[in-house]
Amino acid sequence: MQLKISFLTFFFSILLIITSCVSVQVSDNTVSTTSTEVKKPKNIILLIGDGMGLSQVSAAIYYKDGKPNFERFSTIGLSKTSSGNELITDSAAGATVFSTGVKTYNGAIGVNIDTIPAPTIVEQLSNRGLATGIVATSSIQHATPASFYAHVKSRRLYEEITAFAPNSGVNFFAGGGLKFFNERKDGKDLLATMRAKGYEVITDKLPKTPSDKNELILLASNGMPKMSEGRGDFLPNATKLALEKLSKNEKGFFLMVEGSQIDWGGHDNDADYLIQELLDFDKTLGVALDFAKQNGETLVIVTADHETGGFTLASDGSDYNTIKPLFSTTGHSGTMVPVFAEGPGAASFNGIYESIEVYHKMMALFNK
Repeated sequence: MQLKISFLTFFFSILLIITSCVSVQVSDNTVSTTSTEVKKPKNIILLIGDGMGLSQVSAAIYYKDGKPNFERFSTIGLSKTSSGNELITDSAAGATVFSTGVKTYNGAIGVNIDTIPAPTIVEQLSNRGLATGIVATSSIQHATPASFYAHVKSRRLYEEITAFAPNSGVNFFAGGGLKFFNERKDGKDLLATMRAKGYEVITDKLPKTPSDKNELILLASNGMPKMSEGRGDFLPNATKLALEKLSKNEKGFFLMVEGSQIDWGGHDNDADYLIQELLDFDKTLGVALDFAKQNGETLVIVTADHETGGFTLASDGSDYNTIKPLFSTTGHSGTMVPVFAEGPGAASFNGIYESIEVYHKMMALFNK
């Protein structure tokens, strides 16, 4: 009897020890899981390939010498791009969802469907002391960049859009659009206004080092030249310059970079134009990803406002070893577009969601 009781005591003692070990292991796993929750990025770089659908991204894989930077991303989602009033969006409504988180009508710049101004991510972050920047290969008054700092009822009101720049809070502008500052119908010299607001105005060439002042870099009267017209490395170099400048802010930064003319190549149904612009954009992704990898606190997001051209990479008849780029429209299409993300918080961009979620996901990460 005594032996039996001792055995039972021993058995339950062992069971208790095993249970304790399992409990500790579960507890340890819980701690481990908690420690790998979404990390807050200090900085976000949003790169927008205007008009860039999945076939455009695929073209970077087929036409680039070497591995495309698109393949460096570990997180990929899909965005549904319809605007607030039509199934197919334009760039103004498509960019306003990224800048404000609201669906609006085609043609709207930073306003909701009732033309009421909506606070932009640039305005909100600037008010919190973060640095902000806008880089584009279009004019800075074009639909996508304009949506991040202006509030007007129509994307065609370029002079009205420009009037928002002096008080925008943007620390770094680079692109085209000079004539809307100094060749205005109202006779105003907004370059002088920008200087009075503390901006260094540069109109000849991209500087090699950033200024201590806010910068307005305007290197074309309207849009920048095409890659085929000798634009060179403006986009990757302007992005690098912006990152060098904005990263000096200890609170963090937000930078929007647009490969504007991917869209223009699609509208023209010009495959060579589109592919050259796309490869330039891919090179710019490399700049952003290299910075983020070294920095460790930067989230890189790459997406599009919509797809342009109904672009596809078809076979050349029955020749399945030859790709023949084709278009189905000179306008936009309603297909979903990819969202690539890499860095702290990247996992938030998995899945399929409305385009407004790009804004809400960014703000949620900034507000953690």
